[in-house]
Amino acid sequence: MKFISWNVNGIRAAVKKGAMTFFEESGADFICLQETKATCAIVEEMGWGVGLNVFANEADKKGYSGTAIITPHEPISVAYGLGIEEHDKEGRVVTLEFGDFFLTNVYTPNSQNELKRLPYRQQWNAVFLARMKELEATKPVVFCGDLNVAHTEDDLANPKTNRKNAGFSDEERADFDAIVGSGFVDTFREFFQGNGHYSWWSYRAGARARNVGWRIDYFITSQALRGRLKSAGILPEVLGSDHCPVTMEWK
Repeated sequence: MKFISWNVNGIRAAVKKGAMTFFEESGADFICLQETKATCAIVEEMGWGVGLNVFANEADKKGYSGTAIITPHEPISVAYGLGIEEHDKEGRVVTLEFGDFFLTNVYTPNSQNELKRLPYRQQWNAVFLARMKELEATKPVVFCGDLNVAHTEDDLANPKTNRKNAGFSDEERADFDAIVGSGFVDTFREFFQGNGHYSWWSYRAGARARNVGWRIDYFITSQALRGRLKSAGILPEVLGSDHCPVTMEWK
């Protein structure tokens, strides 16, 4: 079983750059997209092919945020958002329930320049983790997406100069510590250690060509699913966004 997660930075733009070919050739059971920047109707009508279900969430603000899961599998139930109005205006969460696990696709809020949105981000992180633990009380959980944080110094090329910047603040990293501390597994680190493995690069100064990037896109699972892991990876060769896809496969 294969999972793909990708912040496409605008689904229409990504498709124009050839993303649909990648999706069609991926063989994925689940394609999780963040920052679709489109209405649910637009995402649903992108031409996904016969037999694929599209579960999309959109922001109140047009052309902003947005998430979607595309899969041939029929879920038992579907939930959009976190069930709290103040956190559900930006289309950031889609959750599908299957027989033996939940799959949540998430686009975590960015703390923005000078960390001006950090207080809200911290509230969001706490509510999101509580929601994942609530689901996990019923059955194991997979959550994936752009979590907008590099967890350790190995997860970005320039940790010293980014210490107090959005995505690498002490507060955001502590919130990721809480995810791991509560029993969830960063699947990529089950297979790869060290630095140089990145999923996002600035458009400035040829950062991607020089691999001056950040690993901020993840597949996280409950401990109970650890034994099912076959692989996890990052696909920097796939173009079409400032992020690249990340993957997880089960035995």
